[in-house]
Amino acid sequence: MDCDAKQAIIDGKAILGIELGSTRIKAVLIGQDFSPIASGAHEWENRLENGIWTYHLEDVWHGLQDSFNKLSMEAKSKYGVGVTSLKAIGISGMMHGYLAFGKDGTLLAPFRTWRNTTTEKAARLLSEEFQFNVPLRWNISHLYQAILNNESHVSEIEYLTTLAGYVHWKLTGQKVIGVGDASGIFPIDSGINSYHPRMVEQFNSLIAKSACRWKLEDILPKVLSAGDSAGALTEEGAKLLDPTGALKPCIPLCPPEGDAGTGMAATNSVASRTGNVSAGTSLFAMIVLEKELKKVYPEIDMVTTPSGKPVAMVHCNNCTTALDAWVKLFGEAASLFGAKPSKSDLYEALYLKALEGEADCGGLLSYNYYSGEPITGFDAGKPLFAQLADSRLNIANFMRTHLFSALATLKIGMDILTDNEHVRLDQLLGHGGFFKTKGVGQRFMACALNVPVTVMESAAEGGAWGIALLAAYMSQKGEGETLEDFLSRKVFGDDAGSQVAPDEKDLAGFSAFMERYKKGFAIERAAVENLC
Repeated sequence: MDCDAKQAIIDGKAILGIELGSTRIKAVLIGQDFSPIASGAHEWENRLENGIWTYHLEDVWHGLQDSFNKLSMEAKSKYGVGVTSLKAIGISGMMHGYLAFGKDGTLLAPFRTWRNTTTEKAARLLSEEFQFNVPLRWNISHLYQAILNNESHVSEIEYLTTLAGYVHWKLTGQKVIGVGDASGIFPIDSGINSYHPRMVEQFNSLIAKSACRWKLEDILPKVLSAGDSAGALTEEGAKLLDPTGALKPCIPLCPPEGDAGTGMAATNSVASRTGNVSAGTSLFAMIVLEKELKKVYPEIDMVTTPSGKPVAMVHCNNCTTALDAWVKLFGEAASLFGAKPSKSDLYEALYLKALEGEADCGGLLSYNYYSGEPITGFDAGKPLFAQLADSRLNIANFMRTHLFSALATLKIGMDILTDNEHVRLDQLLGHGGFFKTKGVGQRFMACALNVPVTVMESAAEGGAWGIALLAAYMSQKGEGETLEDFLSRKVFGDDAGSQVAPDEKDLAGFSAFMERYKKGFAIERAAVENLC
């Protein structure tokens, strides 16, 4: 038994981080050395209802309660004590989307997640007006599209926020947001770490003749930076998180953050000239810039670190969903012969098999587009697998193809930064489920982006650990101590992680695959247009 961990729980000095990801809600408890000491997770899935990708809010609370309960049960099992008090809490969630509430706190329209790409007109008009790339999935795109569609509820909006902002509001009563998450709501001015004033005024002018009775600044959450206090757990909030009543109120919370910001914290990628790549249901690379980009690119999002530094973000809506579906199919096939491999064993065996595949995947091709991909110009998607007549179809090539396909769109976006803006990186820090099987996702990511990829042991804990670190920074930072210094000196120290450099054969193979991938866009477009 870890006596230090037990005492931290007893004394209320442990810190809780919870992240609501696309397929999993995870809670992580960290001790005074910032290492995870207990965790709990709840799996959930988005739903396609009336053409909208959504989650029901009751599922949010069921998942939060289940993950916290499992964490507390693990603490009891490992240390003999449950969680009743904490030093701090942090809440994180998938960025973007549309959560609009009325005067009485009622949800005015179904939660529209980042996965929805029905905002093309709004995003285009806003990008032209602001001379700033406004992606389809941002909250402001969803809001303006609702206005353009003359949706009746928009005039009743009292509060517009993200998933993390919503949960934080219900736990604390505070309508606030971390600057990193805010940068996926509306463009941020890094000079003031808040919504860009000029663009706020431009938006208000755009909607002046609409039925809206509000101004934008009146319905958005207040922006906070890493280290700021963001309220405390209320009695109602404590019961929402822990219906058993064991968890005490008055615990301080850090600003709620998006999964991009927590990924940066979890990989120590918050300083200029650092970068990280998060690979799970969605896929995105975050590059902390030394200077602004020379041009506006529709494929590149400008967001910020949790402390407000400008970040170039390449975001892909699709990553492992197609992979997960095929792995599940192989599991079902195995069960026909009486084999019942565990989920982790199944993934590991199939991912490792991909290393045996031909460098260029043997002539196979796949598209992992369950939803649209703005980077490649698709407003909708259809998962697709194809092969040439002389291709070599075997499990190794098949799995390698789907792993390569998961990274292909990111490659296209990152080439803009490296080729057009001459952004150079010494390494990328990887995290997320794609890297769970040691040496596979990391190796393929390195060859896709032609840069060494490092994965730390803590990477598997992902954003839940990252938001716990941000909560720790709020509660423990020294006078004048920056987030960069806190993470580098106190949390990571000498932990350099394991690094994999690009392999020349893999580089050539991925390049050949990308030629086939780009030529095949017509096939994917035909599938989108003709398959119902």
